[in-house]
This record gives sequence, C-alpha cells and structure tokens, in this order.
Amino acid sequence: MNQFPKITRQQFLKLSALATSAALLPQLNAFAASPKKVGLQLYTLRDLMGKDPEGTLRKVAAIGYKEIESFGYSDGKFFGKTPKEFAALIKELGMTVPSGHYTTGKTMPKMKGTLTNDWKRAVDDAAAIGQKYMVCAYLFPDERTKLDDYKQFADLFNKSAEVCKSAGIQFCYHNHDFEFKEMDGKMPYDVLLSGTDKNLVKLELDLYWATMANQDPVALFKKHPGRFPLWHVKDMEKTAERAFAPVGTGSIDFQRIFDAKKTAGMTHYFVEQDVCKLPPLESIAISYKNIQKLTV
Repeated sequence: MNQFPKITRQQFLKLSALATSAALLPQLNAFAASPKKVGLQLYTLRDLMGKDPEGTLRKVAAIGYKEIESFGYSDGKFFGKTPKEFAALIKELGMTVPSGHYTTGKTMPKMKGTLTNDWKRAVDDAAAIGQKYMVCAYLFPDERTKLDDYKQFADLFNKSAEVCKSAGIQFCYHNHDFEFKEMDGKMPYDVLLSGTDKNLVKLELDLYWATMANQDPVALFKKHPGRFPLWHVKDMEKTAERAFAPVGTGSIDFQRIFDAKKTAGMTHYFVEQDVCKLPPLESIAISYKNIQKLTV
C-alpha cells in the first residue's frame, strides 16, 4: 500500500522546482557572494568628470561598474567634493573607491596632494574615502631624463609608502612604456623594482603599455610574484597603429593574463582607455560587457 499522499501534477512540479532550487542554492549563493567587481579608472571620462562629476558617476554605476579608481585629487578635494561628500556619493551609488592616482609633484611643486607636497593629508583623505591603494600614476618627461632620476624616485616611493603604511594603505607605481626602454644599459622599470622595498611598494601593471613595450605581463608576474595587486585593463587595436581599444575588441589575450592572477597577486583591476574613438561612455560599456565573457 502506498504510504504517501496523492498529489496533483501541479503540486509535483512545484515541489520538484523547490527541490531543484534547494540543490542549486549553495551554487547560487557562492555566485552571489563573489560577483565580478569590475573597476574603472575615471581618467577615461576626464572631460565628462570635469563638467558633471556626479552625473557621470551615476552613468558609470548604471553600466554596472562597482569600483572606481580616482585621479586629480588636489588640496583636499576629489572632483570638487570633500572626502566626506565624495564618500557619501560613492556609497549612495553602490560603488567603492579602492584606489586613486597621484603625481610626484616635481613638475608641479605648488600643487597640494602630491608625493612631495602635503602627502600626509592626501593619505589621510584617501583613507577617509576607503582607499586601500595610492598609486603614483606617471613620471613627466622632465622628471626622468637620466637613470639616476629613477633611483631617486625609488627612494621617494619608499618614503611615500611608509606614510601610506601608517594609514593601512598600500603604495603602488603605475607604468607606461618608457620604463621599459633601456638607459645606460639598464631598464628603468628594473631600477624602480630593485630600488624599492617589495612589501612597501607594489605595482599597478598597465597591460596595454606593457604590451606596447613588448613585455609579457605573465612573464613579469612570474619574475616578481605577488607584486602586482592592481591592473589596468585596456585593449590594443589590431592595426599597425596599435591604438587604444575597448576591452575585448583588440589583440590582447586577457584570459591568459587573468589565468595568472594568483601569481600576480591581483586584488583589483580597472578598465581604462586613454583615448576613445567612440564616445567614452559607450567605450566603457563595451569593455564592461566583454569582461563578463572572461573568467576572472
């Protein structure tokens, strides 16, 4: 004799669906707990940020970006807003600011909030908005005319990083292609890496610029494991010009690079496109969509 009560087909299908959902629940929860937190370096939208920072950030959030990397901090302000105001806006939009770009101050000595002018305040303000990384973004041409310039910057980076460390922030350096061009028989990038404390000074590897300099990002990761917590993800056109391109539309094999993220020590990555042939918001939307196709 059947000891189970009779149920209708509709009830059976409902129970089956519930059972299936229960079986999949751990997998769904695991996925929900670790969504892709795609980041964006706001320099890509520099013209728009200059005109309407709040409206532009709302559009960035609407595309789906969860993290942003700031630039242009000066004299206690992020895009014209105090740290408290900026942090409140970013929180409202459901985003975070894990990193920000800064300059040495050598070329613009009067500018406050650089490595050489009011750095402690810059560090405190970065901590106030939740930044975990502060990045030296660029060395201007007149700052790097000889190899000794890089040796001096290595010392400056170590000192700047000590201030960051006291606030629980990691200091990093962001490359272009010129660091990989030999000077006096040595590669400036190697001089910066060997002259800095590997724990105090990490690297934000710009995948486009490294590739432009004929460097293999994966080889760099293997040579300096764990030293690349931040990446700039930008693509390269499949043309002789090798111009900037939205992620997934060019020649760089990003999946191969992301497969080496543990070797690199990567914690955050940011889409960036120095120059956009399409409207910048359209370009970053294409990049965001194509990153979804990668296993990151």
